[in-house]
Amino acid sequence: MDIQRNPTRSVRIGAIEIGHAHPIAVQSMTATHTQDIDATVAQVNAVAAAGADVIRIAVDGPKDAAALAEIRRQTSANLAVDLQENYRMAELVAPHVDKIRYNPGHLYHHEREKPWQEKVGYLAAVARDNDCAMRVGVNCGSVDPAKKEKYDESDSITPMLESAWEHCELLDEIGFTRYCVSLKDSDPQKVIEVNRRFAERRTDVPLHLGVTEAGMPPDGIIKTRIAFEQLIARGIGDTVRVSLTVPNARKPEEIAAGRSILADIAAGRVRSVVDYGLSTLNIISCPSCSRVENEAFIELAQQVKEMTSYAADHAITIAVMGCRVNGPGETDDADLGLWCGPNFVNLKRRSEELGAFPYDEILPRLKEELDALIDAQAAAEA
Repeated sequence: MDIQRNPTRSVRIGAIEIGHAHPIAVQSMTATHTQDIDATVAQVNAVAAAGADVIRIAVDGPKDAAALAEIRRQTSANLAVDLQENYRMAELVAPHVDKIRYNPGHLYHHEREKPWQEKVGYLAAVARDNDCAMRVGVNCGSVDPAKKEKYDESDSITPMLESAWEHCELLDEIGFTRYCVSLKDSDPQKVIEVNRRFAERRTDVPLHLGVTEAGMPPDGIIKTRIAFEQLIARGIGDTVRVSLTVPNARKPEEIAAGRSILADIAAGRVRSVVDYGLSTLNIISCPSCSRVENEAFIELAQQVKEMTSYAADHAITIAVMGCRVNGPGETDDADLGLWCGPNFVNLKRRSEELGAFPYDEILPRLKEELDALIDAQAAAEA
């Protein structure tokens, strides 16, 4: 298939470049605890050996930053860092990575009185001083609150777009153009729409594509394929990630899945797109990463899939999130949501908190809520 890609500018990330003049890059993220240096280095190298162009590591505090310095010494892979709520961590980690990723919505969590524009200026200065690229990472569950409150709750896309466009404009104004943007949702149709609309306005900005919390294979690969086929076939997308809920040892599968999807698109082996999840059960779960505080989350996600199979024909969305960073916000739009802490699983019905339950007690409680939803749907249809 001869695809005319959008004329996005070149952005260097360590030893590679992204943009329309370069092959579409494939990325992944470590799932080990960052302070476990040996395990993290081993996973970085395993994913790199599988063909990853860039590998992202989460840093949540000074101890993670110190570990990152040693990880950098032990690998030559192109590394990106995922900044959490404290944007000031950038100056500790930038010397050891090739790209900094920040979330506009998370800039409000630290130094709340300071304008976000000043914080982005700081990040750009740190990136420039340390020869780093940047990614403006906009997620559906953690959108800039100032943008979100302007629109109806049913419109999750416009706040994401306004936030991304606004950050691009500021970075351009201050002369920092070595950046890319990502706009992610767990619904592949929304991923298609938000990226299409962004690219119509900013054809010059490289886009990182992904379906966040895509879930377990094969469903997670199918959801991601739907989004990638529709966007890349339109010339949209310069780097991609397939986010899968898999054990640590299987992380390289994200790279294999990404390469396979790209090869199929290039060869014209594109499947017809379905309106995924609108009339059937939809289970979304985040990829395992270093933010996960209990690895039982991965087993729980699989158990949820198995336990809920009897509800396959019902239009219900269940979200299973692995950490406190994404969990609370990114379960709000699900009919039923679980986000996992170290010892308890928090159960939600959309934005309503239903309580925290031990891992060995959550499945029966989830089934009660699922059965109640099915009964309510049946009553409404009657």
